[in-house]
Amino acid sequence: MKFDITSTEKITHSSDIIILAIDDKNNLINGNGINEVDESLVKKSLKKDVLGNSEGDTNILNDSTGSRQYLLVRVSDLKSVNIKRLGKIFNKTFTHLSKLSFKTVQMCLCKFAGTEVAVEEVVKLYVRASLHNFYKINAVKSKKATQAVVKNIIHLNSKYLKEAKQGLKLGQAIGEGSNLTKDLGNLPPNYCTPTYLGSVAKKIAKDNKMKVKVLGKAEINKLKMGSFLSVARGSREEPKFIVLEHMKGNKSQKPIVLVGKGITFDAGGISLKPGLNMDEMKWDMGGAATVLGVMHTVGKLNLPLNIVALVPSCENLPDGLAVKPGDVVTSMSGQTIEILNTDAEGRLILCDALTYAERYKPDAVIDVATLTGACVIALGHEASAVYSNIDSLASELINAGEKANDRAWHMPLWDEYQPLLDSNFADMANIGGRAAGSITAACFLSRFATKYNWAHLDIAGTAWISGGKAKGSTGRPVNLLSEFLLSRLKSK
Repeated sequence: MKFDITSTEKITHSSDIIILAIDDKNNLINGNGINEVDESLVKKSLKKDVLGNSEGDTNILNDSTGSRQYLLVRVSDLKSVNIKRLGKIFNKTFTHLSKLSFKTVQMCLCKFAGTEVAVEEVVKLYVRASLHNFYKINAVKSKKATQAVVKNIIHLNSKYLKEAKQGLKLGQAIGEGSNLTKDLGNLPPNYCTPTYLGSVAKKIAKDNKMKVKVLGKAEINKLKMGSFLSVARGSREEPKFIVLEHMKGNKSQKPIVLVGKGITFDAGGISLKPGLNMDEMKWDMGGAATVLGVMHTVGKLNLPLNIVALVPSCENLPDGLAVKPGDVVTSMSGQTIEILNTDAEGRLILCDALTYAERYKPDAVIDVATLTGACVIALGHEASAVYSNIDSLASELINAGEKANDRAWHMPLWDEYQPLLDSNFADMANIGGRAAGSITAACFLSRFATKYNWAHLDIAGTAWISGGKAKGSTGRPVNLLSEFLLSRLKSK
């Protein structure tokens, strides 16, 4: 997808498709002087109820010459339009367009510029929606699904040009980061191994002048990450601990550390999962994919912030050497853990990464993980769960999610839940029973995040779509975290 912003309200350029916004009274609201639109044809068609009444409804019309098409899009009260509604409108628009064959499309966004949503945000949402909906899953198909090279012309009044270009820049960088996250998640687990994730981190570092280290088993062992290594014992694939540093802020600026769970395949270990849908456990590295996608975005925008990505990565498989229920392991922090369920492994690799994060004396640490099925039961597939040891950080993340149309919900992290992790044989157990499973997982992680402001995003319900033809990575929550970092930049 290629984008071009033109500082004119008049659609005069030749194109295959013109997107026309239609209000609830069937009036064109795209802008003034749309020269190349057969308005009489559009109005006649609308009288025949060719367009649904729900916001975002779309329909395609051929013009009288047959040389171009109009994509009609229903928009309700434009004056009260907000980010959530606008995101829905653009997503439905590009969902329809992604099913058509064309080379050039254009839309006048002039009238949207006078709404409650800033021009920069309007363009950013438009661009993100196009990149998201034109994404193709190729993975390792012998016949690749061709990615359409489409020119997208955006019309705006010249006074908005600077804001529009910034929106385009942000939208492209965030959309590309989200699509990288999808690519990583959609790869088969025999391709997307811990070593492969390390190679992706190295490429991001090379392309964007970042520092990177990819530590192997011996180096991880020297760090005394006994909890992390216990998960990797059942696999032939070597574990990797990835450290990616983007230090473009002031030297005095404390970094933000992003930690991504990188279980590239999760069979459950000795506590073996049921076979049904086990193939979807290739997405158990959704946190790692998210963090790497965000770092791609950070690099493309060259954000003047100090940001560190930490990715502990391995497989969780059953084997004669695999960790067993009842084993006790020692974490990097020195705390001991009784492993009651080997399928609660994500917290075992994250806890050592959270301890490693202490060396940066961070401003904030945010871990991202497809951590618990209990989170899916609690929140479904609409919202990621947010846990934090400081409410202001949780609020920042939730507000960023609202702005990005990548929503999250604040969950309790109360002391009353901590005793559920008590163990007779170690400092703690790695599970707290069936009740409040997502909460006790967060409580476990909180014990390793006592020296800094910390938040945990449980994305088990939002990182991928399960089953059927729609099955695949969603790219979430790259949008949320990107908006969080941009908001931090504005507050500096």
